[in-house]
Amino acid sequence: MTSNHSNEALTEEKKGTFPKAIPYILGNEAAERFSFYGMRSILSTFLVAQFFNPSGNPVLQKVAEAKSNEMVHMFVALAYFMPMIGGLVADWFFGKYKVIFYVSVLYCFGHLTLALFENNLDMFSLGLLIIACGAGGIKSCVSANVGDQFDKSNEHLMTKAYSWFYFAINAGSVVSNIFIPVIYASIGAAWAFGVPGILMAIATVVFFLGRNKYVHVPPSGINRNNFVFITYYALTHLGARKEGESWLDVSKAEYDHEKVEGVKAVYRVLAVFAFIPIFWALWDQNLAEWVLQAKKLDLNTGLGYTFLPEQVQVLNPLFLVSFIPVFTYVVYPFFEKLGIKTTPLRRLGAGFLLTAVSFVIISLIQTSIDAGGQPSVWWQILAYLVLAWGEILVSITGLEYAYTNSPKSMKSTMTAIWYSAVSIGNLGVALVNGNIAKGGFLAQLDGASYFWFFTGLMFASTVVFMLVAGKLKETKYVG
Repeated sequence: MTSNHSNEALTEEKKGTFPKAIPYILGNEAAERFSFYGMRSILSTFLVAQFFNPSGNPVLQKVAEAKSNEMVHMFVALAYFMPMIGGLVADWFFGKYKVIFYVSVLYCFGHLTLALFENNLDMFSLGLLIIACGAGGIKSCVSANVGDQFDKSNEHLMTKAYSWFYFAINAGSVVSNIFIPVIYASIGAAWAFGVPGILMAIATVVFFLGRNKYVHVPPSGINRNNFVFITYYALTHLGARKEGESWLDVSKAEYDHEKVEGVKAVYRVLAVFAFIPIFWALWDQNLAEWVLQAKKLDLNTGLGYTFLPEQVQVLNPLFLVSFIPVFTYVVYPFFEKLGIKTTPLRRLGAGFLLTAVSFVIISLIQTSIDAGGQPSVWWQILAYLVLAWGEILVSITGLEYAYTNSPKSMKSTMTAIWYSAVSIGNLGVALVNGNIAKGGFLAQLDGASYFWFFTGLMFASTVVFMLVAGKLKETKYVG
């Protein structure tokens, strides 16, 4: 009797269908990612050509590119810092729907500012600031909003929904990286920045149209039992620590014991995450420094197609989507059969190494350019391929490691910290380029030496990681 009842319950549970809100969320995400990556695809080359070296003077090119790189990486640093702010504001005060909708409206004004003020650096910079706050402010809310739409009757469909969600992200990225550079080359910057703005407006309208179909999770108010508050209390009460206790244990006098243990788990993960900003410092150059390098390459593929400099970066999401199943179903099982367990830490180490190798290729390309050569775009395509392999091993594995090694109460915190690692990495590159632009100590990083510097940094970081990884303790929280 009990068995039949269980079977009926299971059958009832499996009857669920996709929530009606999902198509609106997917449409919103595809259009928003088109707007963000479309704008970003031409940003580096536009800043040099329009503001920092409009005359194309070779003497000014190094400083112009450094200024462009500094601005782009500061933009990305802010965009990936804002998810933490957006997530807290949504969870504590306004709820996800209001944050996504109102910040999206602000986001549209950012794009409009870029399109209207293509000749005014101050106003253009303001537009970038607004877009960074908009893109980052909604980032953590949108992905979490997908999960909010499911209940017990259809939770078995959540994995498929997230697969479609990430497909929408990559579809928006690929399409915009192909077409926005064409618009820029053929009819100018105003339209090239305007079209992403139109797509962002469409994204906002699509999201608004689904307003009555969303599951709205109300804000919870300020939660004192969080990572920041518990850490602050521990640091300001170290004198109360007893012998044999962790420095965080003093917080148990004021905060929930389970949450304090969760914060301890976060710090264990941070020992791994300490190496992640260096990875992102290199990775994000494929959408900035590599694009500027592409202008100096022979972009004729020999296959009847010649790339625009801003289009080569489209290969990153294409390679990524193509090789994720290859790694999942071929590469990892192959090494497992050889008796080499593909643990998260080993994958991260291999990913760091491959990222460094991609920069070896880029450095050699730049060495040839510095010597007066014009290397084939195929060499940069090879670098994009190796970088995509590194990204699969680092980005996907890093998120998995963060999820499995942090308790349920701290999983959102870990997502925010992951985005912060992207921000820190880009901030570091921005500071390097700012120093170069001002003729500081790092101005000696000219041409290939710039890329060799980051190559060496990644190799050194990989060696240190491999030495430390064996001593890192894993505590899994799954189920």
